[in-house]
Amino acid sequence: MTRFPLFFVRIAFALGVASLAAASAAQPGVADLRAAQDVSLQAGLQAVVRDAHLEQAVEQGRLALALVDATDPTAPRLAMLNGDRMMYAASMPKVAILLGALAEAEAGRLPITAGTLAAMNNMIRFSSNDDATRMLRLVGVDRLAEILQSPRFALYDRANSGGLWVGKGYGPDPAIRRDPLQNLSHGATAFQTARLYWLLANDRLLSPQMNVLMKQVLSNPGIQHKFVKGLESRPGAAVFRKSGTWKNFHADSALVESGGKRIVMVGIADHPDGGEWLARLAGPMHDLVVAPGATTVARRADRHTDPAGVQ
Repeated sequence: MTRFPLFFVRIAFALGVASLAAASAAQPGVADLRAAQDVSLQAGLQAVVRDAHLEQAVEQGRLALALVDATDPTAPRLAMLNGDRMMYAASMPKVAILLGALAEAEAGRLPITAGTLAAMNNMIRFSSNDDATRMLRLVGVDRLAEILQSPRFALYDRANSGGLWVGKGYGPDPAIRRDPLQNLSHGATAFQTARLYWLLANDRLLSPQMNVLMKQVLSNPGIQHKFVKGLESRPGAAVFRKSGTWKNFHADSALVESGGKRIVMVGIADHPDGGEWLARLAGPMHDLVVAPGATTVARRADRHTDPAGVQ
């Protein structure tokens, strides 16, 4: 059984006595991240993909990426490739289950106990399917769909390109509610996943207490692959992350704090080598925000990195 840090127990106690509904009502409206598309960052992301020889994967719709410089809360910078392409994302949408659980806890409908905190931790850090299914049942598939489509979060837009979606648990049971646009059980767009992390990075996703708790659960990844593997060569980078893998589908999403910068990166791939693609892209994407002048040198170094062991 996972031993849960005392920090989380204290957070749970504090939340139990706080007026979470009032905190929720005080949150600002959803900002338009799409309006923050940045020409230079976009050119940099395209160069990173070109240098990695992944242009064809982007053209074929087999690779979607989103990158946000979230350092300045008032002036984010966005770049994306196939950012609005709805794709199967395996376990990455478990981050949506976490959001749903914390939103319900914030509203006083889901008690935060040591057991639920441990389940959240295992669901995110170690991608436990059993714990993800348990948390989804506590929130409810229909209720989670309401949360993701609500004006407050707007993380799934059925009128346009979709977004984050969870329509079944992570097990053999059939899908309960597939997404309306692509009929996916566990889907995501790179853009909407990046929006979630961007709002979290700027303390705008949930109440302040819940934002702290969400970042804690996303911290200290227990699986060292994809973005985490790719950022090993960038010492000092703190990674708050959820990934996913199933057959040819590989996804990763992260808020990275490094060099005084805050970076959001999301990647979804449909290819047997997709996990290795994301590992190779992570460092250069990081450098586009942290050290733009060093990006070319870093990409050259990454080309000589042994990808063995990346899944």
